[in-house]
Amino acid sequence: MTEQLSFKRTYGSMSWTGSAWSLDVEPHVAIRLKQIFPSINKTARTPFTLAGGPRLGADLKWFTDRYPLKISTEDVARLSGQKTLFETQQSEIGAILSPSWRPPAQAGFRGNMRPYSYQTQAAELVRRTGRLLLMDEMGLGKTISAIAAVVAPDFLPALVVPQTHLPGQWAEKIAEFTNLKTHIVKKTTPYELPPVDVVICPYSKLAGWIDYAESSGFKSVVFDEIQELRSGSGTAKGAAAQAFSRQASLVLGLSGTPIYNYGEEIWRICDFLEGGCLGDWFDFVREWCSPGPGGKWLVSEPEALGTYLLENHIALRRTRRDVGDERKFANTIIHTVPYDEQPLEDGAAMMAHLARQVISGSFTERGQAAREFDMLLRHATGVAKAKHVAAFIKVLLAAKQPVLLCGWHRDVYDIWMRELAEYKPVLFTGSESPKQKRATVDAFLSGASDVMIMSLRSGAGLDGLQARCRTIVFGELDWSGKVHEQCIARLDRPGQTEDVDAIFLVADGGSDPGVMGVIGLKNSQAHGIVDPLSAPSDQRSDSTRIRQLAELYLRGKSHLAAPPQISPTSAVSVDDQQPLFEET
Repeated sequence: MTEQLSFKRTYGSMSWTGSAWSLDVEPHVAIRLKQIFPSINKTARTPFTLAGGPRLGADLKWFTDRYPLKISTEDVARLSGQKTLFETQQSEIGAILSPSWRPPAQAGFRGNMRPYSYQTQAAELVRRTGRLLLMDEMGLGKTISAIAAVVAPDFLPALVVPQTHLPGQWAEKIAEFTNLKTHIVKKTTPYELPPVDVVICPYSKLAGWIDYAESSGFKSVVFDEIQELRSGSGTAKGAAAQAFSRQASLVLGLSGTPIYNYGEEIWRICDFLEGGCLGDWFDFVREWCSPGPGGKWLVSEPEALGTYLLENHIALRRTRRDVGDERKFANTIIHTVPYDEQPLEDGAAMMAHLARQVISGSFTERGQAAREFDMLLRHATGVAKAKHVAAFIKVLLAAKQPVLLCGWHRDVYDIWMRELAEYKPVLFTGSESPKQKRATVDAFLSGASDVMIMSLRSGAGLDGLQARCRTIVFGELDWSGKVHEQCIARLDRPGQTEDVDAIFLVADGGSDPGVMGVIGLKNSQAHGIVDPLSAPSDQRSDSTRIRQLAELYLRGKSHLAAPPQISPTSAVSVDDQQPLFEET
């Protein structure tokens, strides 16, 4: 029964349909409603439909206080109940996130092992909300936060989905901190899993297990480096990830760099955590986005979206300063190196042809030509400066400074391997077998090699290198600045006792200038969404380090200590071969 409450004036009606709120309001109120709820299409006509949880109920209650509507007694009670539930949830979560909060005794951890309080804080938050994107700065122990979240029996068994080179590292961390039993998935097709607490299935094998999702019984799912799912559920691994996440009562995504390219990726990532938490795709684009390059969508106000994610407890972000870690940030140095004209000239005719197709070809031709042009130009640029990069590396090595060298193309690796042969370089890229990758890490950590060449997108999450190395050099660039951040975090993390130098060796020709420009746009999107309440962090850039190393090289001596002998640590495994053009 619908009754008019004791309002002198009403502006329409409102009712619960069973799955959403339906509002039929007067024209001027409709304008105001669309301003406050941007998910309503600007061209839509009444009645409007709004679906959502307690937060929506609280917002609608506030709106109807200003513009009273005809509503049934039952629906008034429903709306008031949602508002009360929202306020209760906010109060409880606010208490957890307050500085005065003290974590309860953490059950399930081995012996005297305990997570830090901020790690327990993240665990408690995701247990209350059921989904969370944990965006803590790299090196703050998101792995331990995840273990703390799922260690209780109510959240087991759990599924952990890491990148392909990290299952062994996850199994070791779980064994180090808990008594939970783990199993690493070995095949891309389902087989009978042993009775364990945590199953670890890398993204590269997840698609084959999609039919197992409904009967799996996993109460928790953890997506490590969740930016792997930025292409959405339209991919095979994305469809499988969604199938598992929809069955779980707790879904946790981990990434300090969830946005690799443009802001639109955040919708796809959050949709794995909770379907519809940012509305449907069209609502999201209409409310938050504007057209960007290449058919992508830019988030118009990244900071506003970032604060929305934090306020709604969809995401949580802590930095070093937030948790009292006063380590200095990496010293970023951009250094211009010469390049050989010949590699660029050799491909000039083909690149000119492709460039013309990019500009004037058909739709299909433009797309294919753009990919090939990018591939050729970046490859030619890498080859053109490869010997000059190697010469720069020799200065660092002669100063007894082990180097993590990052690149992309196999031909470039070959030049580096040849030019730096006396230093016994080793490879950690998309082509090595698990055994070869283990040998690479072991050789670098033990001091048998002074140069580890790592593919730009092969090292995310890898731990242990900070014990040997403090210098990372980018001999080639990635389209995403967040890839660079992931690489730097292999060295700039807890356990590092020295200041880290991140050196970008760029050419003033070829693809490098254009890539640097795109990185700036993407970083502006990512920073606003991931860390909306802080100003862009000041980058340390002290080029005197290069001069000091050059002087040491010329003098033939170094004040830098010789590398310590370190026992090899975590095992690693092969990851998929990476594409040669920008990944989106």
